[in-house]
Amino acid sequence: MPNQGRNYLIATNLETIPFIVHGFGTKTWSENSLERAQGLSRFAHLSLRQIHSAIVRVVRAIPDTSLEGDAMITTQPGILLVIKTADCLPVFIVDMKEKAIGAVHCGWKGTVKRICQKTVEAMASCFGSEPRSMLVGMGPCIATGCYEVGEDVFEEFKQSGLSHSVFHSHPQRKNKYFLDLVQANRLQLTELGVPEENIVSVALCTHCDDTLLSYRRDRKTRRRLVNFIGKNCRTI
Repeated sequence: MPNQGRNYLIATNLETIPFIVHGFGTKTWSENSLERAQGLSRFAHLSLRQIHSAIVRVVRAIPDTSLEGDAMITTQPGILLVIKTADCLPVFIVDMKEKAIGAVHCGWKGTVKRICQKTVEAMASCFGSEPRSMLVGMGPCIATGCYEVGEDVFEEFKQSGLSHSVFHSHPQRKNKYFLDLVQANRLQLTELGVPEENIVSVALCTHCDDTLLSYRRDRKTRRRLVNFIGKNCRTI
C-alpha cells in the first residue's frame, strides 16, 4: 500500500531507519512530487541517464553535468538518489554501520552485468561498508509470470556464470522463458554476504498492477516510476 496516503510505496525493513527517506513511486508520483512533498522538498535531486550498464557513480555533491550510469552511492546527506523504472527492478541498499546508501536500476542487462554486486563492492571500497551490515529494499518490477524472455537472454546469463534457477521454461513456446528478476538480484546480493533476511521485496507486479507503469503493458510508454532514497540532513 502507498505510504499513509502518499503516492509511493515503502520497503518495510527500511521504514524505521531514522537517517533515511525512501519511496517507490506509483504512476501518480513524479519528479515534481519530490519538490512538493513534505519532508522531501529540502533535498537536492540526482538522477542518471540510465543505460543498462554496470556503471556505479559515487556521489559526493550534485554534479555540474548529467551523468550516465545505473547505480549511485553516497554518504552525503541532503541528496535524493532517484532511480526511474517501468518494469525494471529498483533496489535500495542501506549500510547501517557506515550510514551509506545506494540506489540501483536493474533490468536484465544490468543484472547480467552484476550491477547490484558492483554497487555493494563500490560501497565497500569507498566507504568501508560490509555486506552483513546492509539492508536492501527492492521495489515493484515485472513479475516472473509476466516477464517472458528469449534464448538470447538465457544465453547471456549462462555465459556470465549466473544461476539458471531464475529461469522457468515457457510451457507452450519453444526457446522462451520466464525470468525472475527479483531472485536473480537477490542471489547476487546473498552471494556477497548480504543476509537473506535483510532483503525485503515489495511484491507487486508492474505489468499486473494498474497503479504502476509498465513498459511492456503500456505499449512502450515513455513515463517512468520515480523511486528515491536519501539521507536526512540530521543523521542519528
